[in-house]
Amino acid sequence: MQQVRAKKSLGQHFLKDLGIARRIAETLSQGQVLEIGPGMGVLTQFLLQNPSIQLTAIELDHESVNYLHEWYPELNLIEGDFLKLDLNAVFPSGSFSVIGNYPYNISSQIFFKVLDYKDRIPVCSGMIQKEVAERIASRPGKKAYGILSVLLQAYYDIEYLFTVDEYVFAPPPKVKSAVIRMTRNSRQHLDCDETLFRTVVKTAFNQRRKQMRNSLQQLAGKGNPILEENIFTRRPEQLSVEEFVELTKLLQSCQN
Repeated sequence: MQQVRAKKSLGQHFLKDLGIARRIAETLSQGQVLEIGPGMGVLTQFLLQNPSIQLTAIELDHESVNYLHEWYPELNLIEGDFLKLDLNAVFPSGSFSVIGNYPYNISSQIFFKVLDYKDRIPVCSGMIQKEVAERIASRPGKKAYGILSVLLQAYYDIEYLFTVDEYVFAPPPKVKSAVIRMTRNSRQHLDCDETLFRTVVKTAFNQRRKQMRNSLQQLAGKGNPILEENIFTRRPEQLSVEEFVELTKLLQSCQN
């Protein structure tokens, strides 16, 4: 069977190292699992070997779909776009985990969609660009700390597991990769308006060099005395998730 041609438009870089693929597969142990972008099945084969995993995969590339049907006929495979997929239709009941060697060009969008299903996804793991992995795992006060850090850490505990070099891919990407695992934390909901929380985080980091009395002025209303509170004199990378919740509650009080 001919190998699948990597397509730049889909951000495809096929992992060749079976040892790394096995390590990624072992980040999940059981339950319903959705693999995103299986490509030629380097990760898929190890997931299928685990009898405690009920695997479904989604692949956008038609050439890869044909390859997977040929080599892994037992695989429950959906041809389509994960970003457009109704996950409640694929998994009508119970929780499900998400795994993949994620396309770098849409990895952030994938994680935002995982957040939309956070109450059903206990674990999300896989390989992404090293820079994005560092951003997700970063703590307050670090340069990498940003929108993804706050929004994901609000609901998930993040583990940066290991770094992956470029040469284990075909074709090799221009950047290093990393494997992370996100495990749902005990926080059922935030003690604030969660939609406003997202808006506050995104607005603050979109002007990350400014004090938040300037970047968030549009949400509070110009000249609002609440902007004199100490928290508004700080920059977004200095605030923990809990402090962003407090900030959101202050802004929420302006809008009631």
